Amino acid sequence: MPPPPPPSSPLLTTVFFFSFQWLLLTKATLTHHSCSSSPEFLSRSPCPPFSSTPPFPFSSSSGCGHPSFQINCSTPHSTISINNHSFSLRSFDPNSSSLTVSPLPPPTSFSSASDCSSFHFFPVNLSGSPFRISDASCSRLSVLRSCSPSSLPNCTQCARECGAIKNPVKLLHGCGSTRPLPEQGCHADILGYLESFFFQMGFQIEWDEAQDSYFSSCKDCRSKNGVCGFNSSDPNKNFICFQAKTTISPTWNHVDHPHKIAILSSVFALICIFLVFSVTFTVLRSKKLRSQSVEEDPTTLFLRRHRSASLLPTVFTYEELESATNKFDPKRKIGDGGFGSVYLGKLHDNRILAVKYLHKNNPLGNALSTKFFCNEILILSSINHPNLVKLHGYCSDPRGLLLVYDYVPNGTLADHLHGRSKVSLTWPVRLEIALQTALAVEYLHFSVLPPIVHRDITTSNIFVERDMRIKVGDFGLSRLLAFPENSSSKSEFVCTGPQGTPGYLDPDYHRSFRLTEKSDVYSFGVVLLELISGLKAVDQRREKWEMALADLVVSKIQMGLLIQVVDHALIIDGKPADGVDAVAELAFRCVATDKDDRPDAREIVGELKRIKSRTRVLRVSYSNASNADVGKS
Repeated sequence: MPPPPPPSSPLLTTVFFFSFQWLLLTKATLTHHSCSSSPEFLSRSPCPPFSSTPPFPFSSSSGCGHPSFQINCSTPHSTISINNHSFSLRSFDPNSSSLTVSPLPPPTSFSSASDCSSFHFFPVNLSGSPFRISDASCSRLSVLRSCSPSSLPNCTQCARECGAIKNPVKLLHGCGSTRPLPEQGCHADILGYLESFFFQMGFQIEWDEAQDSYFSSCKDCRSKNGVCGFNSSDPNKNFICFQAKTTISPTWNHVDHPHKIAILSSVFALICIFLVFSVTFTVLRSKKLRSQSVEEDPTTLFLRRHRSASLLPTVFTYEELESATNKFDPKRKIGDGGFGSVYLGKLHDNRILAVKYLHKNNPLGNALSTKFFCNEILILSSINHPNLVKLHGYCSDPRGLLLVYDYVPNGTLADHLHGRSKVSLTWPVRLEIALQTALAVEYLHFSVLPPIVHRDITTSNIFVERDMRIKVGDFGLSRLLAFPENSSSKSEFVCTGPQGTPGYLDPDYHRSFRLTEKSDVYSFGVVLLELISGLKAVDQRREKWEMALADLVVSKIQMGLLIQVVDHALIIDGKPADGVDAVAELAFRCVATDKDDRPDAREIVGELKRIKSRTRVLRVSYSNASNADVGKS
């Protein structure tokens, strides 16, 4: 099948040329409002992170959009002013109504001492604006602490820097003042990390439409074909609904042009000449593309048939990735996945990424290897979430299939729980990892259409960053839950052969071949059991009836002996830490034999948030009580 014509088709060029000539001979009469004639409306120039004219509530023209969402278009990042301070716009997620922003650093240092940081770390306060700091960004700083012993600068001269090192979360007003625990992962250079977090990566802010009258007013305005704006000269910025009417009429309907026939004849002749040229160019180009498509890689053709080329990630050459990994040097191997080896790569632009090499002579067979390869590209190119691994590109070559991902430098959750360099993760960190993993699963099940079932949620596929945030990866086995439009089944499922990792595989799916979102819920339940117990999902050294962790822990819970399988690091004064029992109960429901007895991902997220909130309250209460006892003594 020949490829579709390129976007810059001569036919489109011809239409544009004809329209241009017509406009030269016409006179437009417009009754317009100021928003429709704003610079970005007329030029349609890019306004990062927006690829076209910023949508409501954003605007770069005074009096248009929402008064709190006025942006200044610039490259590489536009800016927005909140509470009289400017922030760079890093990204915009329309699905979750959230922005990623970073404060603009001041032109000069606010510290006079040479030992102080060159950046001014000021508390970000969004009070009084429609924005608030996201829970994800608050959590990111709440677990941050400096390695002991920390070398503080001169706190008399560098008070801001000392405050930032001792309690980073206070830099985001409204996040609370959670004190970091001494056993969590630490940073040797807190100021360097905060500089990267604030001024390079940025943090998320959110807004709530339901709490702002501008959004409800705009909805009514748009229903009447109006454009939303406000009175920029009024201190109260009152809402205004602009209306527009447009009429276009030819010039010769109003003016007797002496050379009207000559002009029309010239335009008609030019259009005919251009049409002949366009048809000739199109025929020659289509022949060339047909001859090239015969030699084009079949995997690339398959991907383009199922996804627009503009939505597919970057295509790397084999030579680029071979050079980036030093010819796939074994010393650069950082892991072995189920379907290939993973290497650390450094691209020509100095980006550090992970390169998975899936050989075409894989024991699974060429066809099956290519299927997993294409499946992962199609899935990952359609999703975007902070807790999911990002696919940066791929390479389909006779010498091998390669996928290029984010490099997550801190290993996998399995490494932290069961690896040789096993570290004792504190309970708050484990609870945060569980919540972030649940948020990723909730996104796949409820925010993507059609929903995606990962089919391989395991601790080996949960990657840990240096600040203990996680990213779920390895989508080779994932499936879309796409159902026929005339499906009348209330319990919709996809019939497919069971695939997954032993110990995590849903027994209901294994028995019935019916795949639903609840299969991921079962796998996630096993991950919760690993976080609670510190034990492996499958261990050949255990007794036969306890070899699977789900069987072992479920039997202990039923007998009221949960304490026997709780990780010793989570036992305080002979009892499990606050919240362990509640998470164990949630895991017990997730691994229920009947899928209908399991909660969905949205329920799991809600329950984990409640457990985390209760645990935090109990910890603060316990701390206050301890301080009171010390005061009495």
